[in-house]
Amino acid sequence: MIAMVDCNSFYASCEQVFRPDLKGRPVAVLSNNDGCIIAKNKEAKALTHIPYRDPLFKIKGLLAQNDVTLFSSNYTLYGDMSDRVMNVLREFSPAVEVYSIDESFVDLSGMTHLDLNAYGHKIKNTIVQHTGIPVGVGIAPTKVLAKLANRISKKVAHLDHVYVIDTEERRIEALNWAETKDIWGLGKKHVERLAHIGVFTAYAFTEVPLAWVRKEMTVVGERLWRELNGESCIPFETLPRKKKAIGTAKSFGKKLDNLPQIEEACAYYISEVSEVLRSQKCCCTQLRVYLTTNYHSTNDVQHADKTIVTLSVPTNDTFILIVEAKKALKRIYKPGFKYKKVGVDLLGLIPEEQVQGNLFMPEATGDKRLIKAFDAINNRYGKSTVSAGLSGTSKSNKEWELIKEERSPRYTTQWDSLLEIGKG
Repeated sequence: MIAMVDCNSFYASCEQVFRPDLKGRPVAVLSNNDGCIIAKNKEAKALTHIPYRDPLFKIKGLLAQNDVTLFSSNYTLYGDMSDRVMNVLREFSPAVEVYSIDESFVDLSGMTHLDLNAYGHKIKNTIVQHTGIPVGVGIAPTKVLAKLANRISKKVAHLDHVYVIDTEERRIEALNWAETKDIWGLGKKHVERLAHIGVFTAYAFTEVPLAWVRKEMTVVGERLWRELNGESCIPFETLPRKKKAIGTAKSFGKKLDNLPQIEEACAYYISEVSEVLRSQKCCCTQLRVYLTTNYHSTNDVQHADKTIVTLSVPTNDTFILIVEAKKALKRIYKPGFKYKKVGVDLLGLIPEEQVQGNLFMPEATGDKRLIKAFDAINNRYGKSTVSAGLSGTSKSNKEWELIKEERSPRYTTQWDSLLEIGKG
């Protein structure tokens, strides 16, 4: 058996953990630069008259009238809370597949002798007790059925966020409850294709001849069909997949036409991604830099360009990568435009131990002792305690930093952001 554990309204729930005064009140989380709403709790979702997809500046008054509390996105907090939830899950099974920041599959093989409904409630209650994050738990013989069970657990109120598909009767019941659009992994085109032949429920889909599914929906459809029929064919993966690239791109807080400021932002992003690269003990063989204006703007003249640099020696050295990124940036930058975003991607990742040096360019390998000291200081005293001078000072960063007027403190990762209780 497999359990699918999914956090409820994860971003909003993380904020409410540290703001218990918001319990039962509408909460929404904003995208980068506070542009629009990307996540809501159930109380905010109930306010259906608010067009949440509109830009924030258009609905800010309406949100205030309805007492919706807004937060700028705080991914450091969300990432740490996710780790805490996953660590609790590992107390229930040695095999946990982290599917996303707020979802995991838990292998319950060998536990069929247990009362799985009670075990699901124990998982749910333990996560709430240890982290404060509410979750739904769906348990079934296959991943697709577990995902469906999880959906049912959240939609049917009396189930109290736990549902188990452990008999043929319950499997049929679940399949009849679900529409084809509720099936995990079934895309819009396939839903339309099934509707065209009169198939609207998951149960009806499982009754479609396999030959038709294989012909019309390829191997993806066949896998879903078999999983819904109780045959497990999507493997359980406990090891994270190797990344082929690491990158980041963020919009500036305001449009920039000044190359040195754009270089600072670029250098800062290089520092971020190279740190991730070193944590995975990898080096990159190529670096991609891209720059763009705001293509949504009808007032600005548009320009966008990108370039890829092949490195003399694969590296994860922040300083080498910043130097190469600056050269690349100068090639694609054109004066006279108001730029909105710069992005960097580290490509062609290989393990550190597979890096071959360059006999004619010994300096291209960088100073490993310096980088090691750099990481040790930041790991001990916090992110950006020391940083490359090319990424600017905290004062100059304000020219390109993301707008995050409503960001909550980083309660769990910064000593100076610890929650104070009973203050005043």
